[in-house]
Amino acid sequence: MFLKRIQLGLIHTAVAMTLVPINSALNRVMIHELGLAKTLVTLLAITPYLLSPIQVFIGAFSDRHPILGFRRTPYILLGLVLCVVGVSVSPQVAVLISKNFGLGLFVAFLAFGAWGMGYNLSAVSYLSLASELSGEKGRGATVATMFFMMIVGMIVTGLTLSRLLPTYSPDILTRAFLIIAASALTLGGLGLLGLEPRSRERTADLSPHYTVKQTTSVIMANPVARVFFVYLLLLLAAILGQDVLLEPFGAQAFGMTIEQTSRFVSIMGTFTLLAFILAGALEKRVRKRTLAQTGNLAALTGFLTILASGLMHSTSVFYLGLVLLGFGTGLSTVANLSLMFDLTVPEQVGLYIGAWGFSNGLSRLVGLFLAGIVADLGARATGSALNGYLIVFGIEALMLLVAAVLFYRIDVNAFHRNASEPNFSEKLALASD
Repeated sequence: MFLKRIQLGLIHTAVAMTLVPINSALNRVMIHELGLAKTLVTLLAITPYLLSPIQVFIGAFSDRHPILGFRRTPYILLGLVLCVVGVSVSPQVAVLISKNFGLGLFVAFLAFGAWGMGYNLSAVSYLSLASELSGEKGRGATVATMFFMMIVGMIVTGLTLSRLLPTYSPDILTRAFLIIAASALTLGGLGLLGLEPRSRERTADLSPHYTVKQTTSVIMANPVARVFFVYLLLLLAAILGQDVLLEPFGAQAFGMTIEQTSRFVSIMGTFTLLAFILAGALEKRVRKRTLAQTGNLAALTGFLTILASGLMHSTSVFYLGLVLLGFGTGLSTVANLSLMFDLTVPEQVGLYIGAWGFSNGLSRLVGLFLAGIVADLGARATGSALNGYLIVFGIEALMLLVAAVLFYRIDVNAFHRNASEPNFSEKLALASD
């Protein structure tokens, strides 16, 4: 199982690597160097997550419809290829928007849509596969391995970008993105080789066919599942929503270069990695719920510190905020993902993972929408671009506070009691009426 965990980690890393340059360097270039509105950049950034509801369908569909005997591998491979295509063409798209707005915007939605479809296809499929290969007792170790490797990959990707992008030019940006894309495709391909055992079972004939409406209705009928869905939405919207703003904020508030802001991912990633290591060391000594809430509160403190850095115009305070946000994200990620795997039903793993993936995608959409739209509106209302950023960071801190309160209402035992009584088929019948 150790080798399979490494392979799953390679796939997870590969998909994450395609996101790093888009969410860091490209956002900064579009906002700061090309002078595009944060609202426009946000609309492009949320395009992939408008497709997140499809994760529910993909998870349930792949449960029933293997391709050449594989339930997950074909969907992961197709998703990875689409992610690579999306990140490869995104620099040219950004430049095209600044030169030919109409055509550039059309092509941009196609490129970001391709990446989004790829992300949704691959994410629900490899998380479902991870759950199936690991078994109940091995899920924690698998999650830790996958995210440890992902964070290492993101650190390396961030450092590589900072070296490849000492200054901005379209050619340098394109070359850097192509190098990242090629590396991601290579790692993902290695991860897929021989990972999933081939099955001759005709899964499609053995399983009932559920519509997306039915499966979503069943999940939302479980009170604990509803709370967990909203909890994930608020938590991840806050933590992930800052991706689009941190680098342009560094440029606006402190006059940092693109080489300096490209290191933000690596700085946060390093402390996220340390949090993973600590979470692993404390796994048998501290309850996962305690680790999750500690991470939530640390991330909340990080946002408040970043907010204070803008008011104080202090780079030292800002870097402290990055450290706290990275560390809190690490603790929260490991514990909450383990909890996510606990909130599934064995015979419908893909369905439930798809639902939580839908919450993840929706949270990115909400977080990025908040980051761009509110930042622009705040800047116009106060007459200061810096204030727009600070308003968003304050709102994200409030969202984390609400999520921390909701966390106390999540009970795994209550979830399984609700999921098993009445049985799944009876709930589907009720949902379809």
